[in-house]
Amino acid sequence: MDLQYLRYFVEVAEQGSFSRSAEKLHISQPALSKAIKNMEEELGVVLFNRSTRHLQLTDDGDVFLRYARAMLAMSRDLQSSLNEGKQLKRGNISFGLPPVIGASLFPAIIADFRRTYPRVRLQLLEEGGKVVEQQIREAKLDLGAVVLPVDESLFDAFPLAKERLSLIVHADHPLARERLVRLSELREEPFILFKEGFSLYDRVRDSCIREGFEPDIVFESSQWDFIGEMVGAGLGIAFLPPTVAKKLDPENVSVIAETDPPIAWDLAIIWSRQHYLSHASRAWLQHIREWNEKTDCRMS
Repeated sequence: MDLQYLRYFVEVAEQGSFSRSAEKLHISQPALSKAIKNMEEELGVVLFNRSTRHLQLTDDGDVFLRYARAMLAMSRDLQSSLNEGKQLKRGNISFGLPPVIGASLFPAIIADFRRTYPRVRLQLLEEGGKVVEQQIREAKLDLGAVVLPVDESLFDAFPLAKERLSLIVHADHPLARERLVRLSELREEPFILFKEGFSLYDRVRDSCIREGFEPDIVFESSQWDFIGEMVGAGLGIAFLPPTVAKKLDPENVSVIAETDPPIAWDLAIIWSRQHYLSHASRAWLQHIREWNEKTDCRMS
């Protein structure tokens, strides 16, 4: 049923007069009378008792009035909620964030976004890049931060940062004072990597394989700080982004910025090409873009 007809009915019921209602609604009285008659025919009931001097609601009309008011109120609430979403007075965002990426770039961005949009709820899922991609494909996440490349037929992407992974060794390691290390020199070293499902696992392993050896992976973890502690304990070597590596204790570990060949770590925000992106999610994406430009966090 047309909401406009409900408005006509409620107005007539409240005014008790077709003429006064038509004047207030800015339509002709015959048009208003016809609209009410059409409603009665559609419903199969009589809404007004027209036989008395004053227009009165029938019992069915009285019942219908309660529901008509409720439906109009729901319609106003719906429109208000939609408008709030457009104006970002409220909203929900689900965002996938691998721990190593979150630790290096996102706390300050999230804090600034919360100050700008305090009623928008940002729900974080900490998982490896592969899991983030899968959950975006399945519409369980709106957006995510991952390491490039990704399948461009499935995802749109906004490049965020361009880095090269740093080699992390114990402070007393024979390579600790080197400025550049060839990957082939690491053939006999024990590796501490992020767990399978994290893009860094594949990135480091694939780079080693291209240099002719399978890395000896002795430990895996999902936490960059724990990986740093294990290297500091002399349990192996690791690769971490420089923005994370600089947080490690220099008394326990040595950070070697250059390897040959380098292992790229190019970050991007991705979202599905097939799924709808909400107003809140678009605002979050735009906020990250503006933050990226403002702070010049893009690296080469």
